[in-house]
Amino acid sequence: MQFRKTWVMALALTSVVALSACGNNNGGNNAATNNGGTNAAATNAPTETSSGADLSGSILASGSTALQPLVEQVAEKFMETNKDVDIQVQGGGSGTGLTQVAEKQVDIGNSDVFAEEKLKDADAEKAKALVDHQVAVVAIAAVSHPDAGVDSLTKQQLVDIFTGKVTNWKEVGGKDQKIQIINRPSSSGTRATFEGFALGTKTEDLQGSIQEDSSGTVKKMIGETPGAIGYLALSYLDDSVKTLKYDGVEPSVDNVVSGKYPVWAYEHMYTNGEPNEIVKAFLDYIMTPEVQTGDVVELGYIPASQMQVSRDVAGTVTKK
Repeated sequence: MQFRKTWVMALALTSVVALSACGNNNGGNNAATNNGGTNAAATNAPTETSSGADLSGSILASGSTALQPLVEQVAEKFMETNKDVDIQVQGGGSGTGLTQVAEKQVDIGNSDVFAEEKLKDADAEKAKALVDHQVAVVAIAAVSHPDAGVDSLTKQQLVDIFTGKVTNWKEVGGKDQKIQIINRPSSSGTRATFEGFALGTKTEDLQGSIQEDSSGTVKKMIGETPGAIGYLALSYLDDSVKTLKYDGVEPSVDNVVSGKYPVWAYEHMYTNGEPNEIVKAFLDYIMTPEVQTGDVVELGYIPASQMQVSRDVAGTVTKK
């Protein structure tokens, strides 16, 4: 009886080991795709960026405040499906973003302008090392305090205002109110776009003008300062400011796409050389239809693929 009892126990133990090994084999794929120990297939829907393997690490992006809302929103979504990835998005202006990515201080430099436009002279060689990832198109509109009394300004009127020749709204058909310019610092890509395609010339910083790089702060200041004028990306426009037509043309998506409205630029996300795996996955995700037809449009940007015109680094526009 003792021998039979021992034999039965040994047989039972062998069965348990075999079943355990079988269970481990069935779960092996899940373990390989989830270093955190949970079932990735059960908690996260597959994405085009995962390629069947978990991503982990961090990404630091800085630069354009015009592009910042899009990058921040998409980063949050990307981190939701890639739990081991941390993405930080900072502003500072296009010039800051380009300088920092060129010096490898950040992984991505967000910019409203081509790197060649900002990194010149001694920094020209650094620009050559940067890889351009164009993720959207942004349009810039002149905006005023709602009570300025003007609906549209011509190119020449804008030039006269931002060069100090016109200092009162009544000189351009508005109220008898002193004009307060809310401008951007020289490092700003939004300023470069506005000066290049709305004014057609660079301007000096006038005495009494206010400089602010944060688009959110610019909007707040224009909406709260009587007589104020400035410029914002379409993604920031709301009823707190008055959006001004440019030479009678509404700054709308349709007018930008057709080339009728000229004050627009590509939104660039530059990397120093080819991106690493995690950065590439993030950039690839931004270019997916989910983001391009969702977040990009929702936030007031324009998918580059929709543009009926293109613009090169020299500013030359051609029909597609």
